[in-house]
Parts: sequence; C-alpha cells; structure tokens
Amino acid sequence: MKHISILVPKGAVALGCIEGPFILFNKANDFLREMGKEPLFQVQLVGLSHQQEQYHQSFTVSPNVTIAEVKRTHLIIIPAVNGEMKTVIDQNSGFFDWIRNQYKSGAEVASLCVGSFLLASTGLLDGKRCSTHWMAANEFRKMFPDVELVSEKIITEESGIYSSGGANSFWNLLLYLLEKYTDRKMAVLFSKYYEIEMDRYSQSPFVMFNGQKEHIDEPIKRAQEFIESNFQEKITVDQLANRLALGRRNLERRFKKATANTVTEYIQRVKIEAAKKNLETTRENVNEVMYKVGYSDTKAFRLTFKRITGLSPAEYRSRYNRDSIV
Repeated sequence: MKHISILVPKGAVALGCIEGPFILFNKANDFLREMGKEPLFQVQLVGLSHQQEQYHQSFTVSPNVTIAEVKRTHLIIIPAVNGEMKTVIDQNSGFFDWIRNQYKSGAEVASLCVGSFLLASTGLLDGKRCSTHWMAANEFRKMFPDVELVSEKIITEESGIYSSGGANSFWNLLLYLLEKYTDRKMAVLFSKYYEIEMDRYSQSPFVMFNGQKEHIDEPIKRAQEFIESNFQEKITVDQLANRLALGRRNLERRFKKATANTVTEYIQRVKIEAAKKNLETTRENVNEVMYKVGYSDTKAFRLTFKRITGLSPAEYRSRYNRDSIV
C-alpha cells in the first residue's frame, strides 16, 4: 500500500490541486477493485494542524491528519499556492522540516504548478531541474537562483522529486505518477475516463512572453524597450551596445543577468510573440506574418517559431485562430 500525503497549505491555494490528486488516487483504487485487485493507495490530506483551511472564501478543506501524525509516507504532493510568495512561504514554513525528513527517509515529493515555490524553499531542489507556471518563471528564478528552472517543461523528475508546469498541466504529472506506480493500462484508463490528453510534455504553446523588467539596470530596460518597439527591424547586439554606449560583452553579460535571456534570444522571443498574436487574430498567411515581424528567411522563422512554441506556425494557427477552429 502506497501512502499518498496531499498537503493542505495555508493561504490562497488552488483547490483543484488538492482535489485532483485526491480524485486520481482514490479512483485508481476503484478501478483496481473493479479488476478484482486490492487497492494500492492510501490517500490522506495532511495539514500543520487539524484546523480547517478556507479557500476562495467559500470552500473549506479539513486535514485528515497532521504532519506530526504521519511518521512515514511514500509520496508528498504540494499543491499550487497563490499570492505574495514570500508571505505564502512564511505561512507554510512549518511543513519544510517534515518534507525534508520524509524525503531523507525515502519519500518522493511532487509540486504542482506554483507549489514549486514551497518545494524550492525546502532546499531539496538546489542544483536540480524544476518547472512551474510560465507566468511565475521570472519571480521563481529571482527567488531561487540555485534551481535550474525549465519552465517550458510540463513534467520534471530528478532523484525522486517531481514538478509540473502551470495550471491544469498538473494532471499530466499525476498521470505520469499513476503509470509509474501502477502501469500504462491504468493511466490510459484514467485518461480516457476523465478525458485528459496524455503524454503532454511541453507548456511552450501556452507561454505568453513578457520580458523580465523587475530589475534595476536602467540601460538594459532601455534596450528591452527599444527591441519591443523596433522588433520589425533587424537589430544587432553591436547596434544596441553603441546605442547604450556600452561594450558588447558588458551589454551581453548585464542583459542575461537582468532578463534571463541573451540579447539574441530576447529579440527572437519578442518577434515570435508578435507572430503568435498575428496568427491568432488575422487571416494573414505564414509568410505575410513572417515578413511583418522582421524575418526574411522562411526556414529560420519556422525553426525559431517551433523551438520557442513547440509548434510550427501552421499548427499554432490551426490550434488558436478562431477562424481555423470553427
């Protein structure tokens, strides 16, 4: 019997990230019974105390047990926690020693969406790869520089520590864990029963690029603003360096430190974000969109677009343009 501990954190928690794993592992037990097999999972909601936690002003969740009562577990699930992250971390710091001790005793740990902030606060992610909601990527990098953030990923796994991408992509991590703990047949059955698309590994198509500007390097902010206002033109690193009266190497070093992107990456991402908006809202063909955002090489545009979004321009249009859907 595998013991599953779903945390009941304090603060503004995404209720679905508590309900989702609770449903999945209990429903898996139902499926196993229907197959004439013994249930495999014991699922408990674990809090710092027995006190009910209220979410969204309307819903309350009552922990089954406290961390002091759980001596050994096999999997800890950390739900998404919202709000001002330093406050949320302080509110839930009472979980951290328990999580660390359980991990040292052999438990696995999984964070869902921005639950990654709590997981990273334990120190268990230092030097490891992790994902989170793409909208929280800049804040996460700033708060946890020792963690290798791979925000394009939906699922990460390293040394018994898991993370998921943003929002409902946590279902893909849960299916991944279900398959690992049971088999492919069970994961497929659950996927079909709840109509969840399996084997999604990238959240890149959902990312809306918004350059990191929460830094104090004013020349770099001016460089970002220039790129965003002139992305249709050919912009070079040397041009930006001259414009800002900075040496090229100094500009590149400061730009990467401030934005988590190289200058070239930033230019590409701004161009591709503009292309995405055109593909979503207009009937312009791919070549027209390409020229509009400042590309003249069809192959380079398509390769860059797919590297950043995970889809070809035509696939992206087919998925997100209303005229293509109806």
